[in-house]
Amino acid sequence: MRSRKQLSTEDSSKFLLLGSIIAICIAFSPYLFYLYEIFPSGKVWENSFFVYESKYYESVNVAVWTYLGKITPLFLLLIWFFTCKHWWYHVILVPTIMYGYQLIVAFYQDAYMDQSIFLDTNGLLYLAPFFIVILSIVYLIRIRVFDRIYGIDLSEIERENISPFSPFSDKEYQEIKEFREEADVEDNIQEEYYVKL
Repeated sequence: MRSRKQLSTEDSSKFLLLGSIIAICIAFSPYLFYLYEIFPSGKVWENSFFVYESKYYESVNVAVWTYLGKITPLFLLLIWFFTCKHWWYHVILVPTIMYGYQLIVAFYQDAYMDQSIFLDTNGLLYLAPFFIVILSIVYLIRIRVFDRIYGIDLSEIERENISPFSPFSDKEYQEIKEFREEADVEDNIQEEYYVKL
């Protein structure tokens, strides 16, 4: 009995610790965004580790402001995705991928300053396959959830070749099925009659 209590106490303390860390990260997210204020407003930032030159934005402060404007919501969306317990949590990947793509575009433009390839104008075209896959996954999960909640047997629907877009109701399908069974019985009776003749 004591070991169960100790295990549940250890599990709940780990859960409490993880929840506290996540809460602190969310609480400090505005400070993450306002980190851009410590960067210089010039075009070049030199420190003891590396030299950063902002080519596209022409200001390190503006470049970091742009990056953190994408990183902060991306960070919050990732926390939401990994902690969400709803069946639709895969949809959170759509804005997450969008912010990730925008962050890559911002880095690419500032690093290479290639005006001939402007990636952000066709962003929806690049992201469309991800949207389609994610929405398909969410729809399949939705079907499974409704199957469990309402007790719909999907395998029976597949066996009977019933389309969800069919104009017939369940009652009409039942009548059709009964009619087919009666017709099979009548066919057997007629066949036996002809065999006896």
